[in-house]
Amino acid sequence: MSSTHVGSHTAHDLPKLTRNQGLVFDTLSSEAGPMTAYAILDALRSEGFKAPLQVYRALDKLVEFGIVHRLESLNAFVACSHPGCGNNETAAFAICETCGGVDEFTPEKAVECLQAWADTTGFSPSRTTIELRGTCRDCRTAA
Repeated sequence: MSSTHVGSHTAHDLPKLTRNQGLVFDTLSSEAGPMTAYAILDALRSEGFKAPLQVYRALDKLVEFGIVHRLESLNAFVACSHPGCGNNETAAFAICETCGGVDEFTPEKAVECLQAWADTTGFSPSRTTIELRGTCRDCRTAA
């Protein structure tokens, strides 16, 4: 499984980023898989990053812009693989437990079911993150 986020956001669809936000986004975009905030910090020490707060502030804004996603189960972050998905309230990921690869996808039917449940119960979700964990096709084939 390979991560599909590299190169998905072009310069014209990115919001104006601060230096730190740009460095964090570039670091995430160049990685083949998810990164923790501390791994990002280690990668950016040569750029003058000294404290986790610098990374977390940048990540908070990048998540707010919709160009980075937090993988709750891994406590890690990935660059978005769907330009414009910041407009969606639902993000879904397939996470390979063997190779660590992450694929982002849009689960239309699941979103419809969740929205129907929310409508029925009167629940108002602010965001939804779906994480599927298992083994990708490449790793299953290699086994």
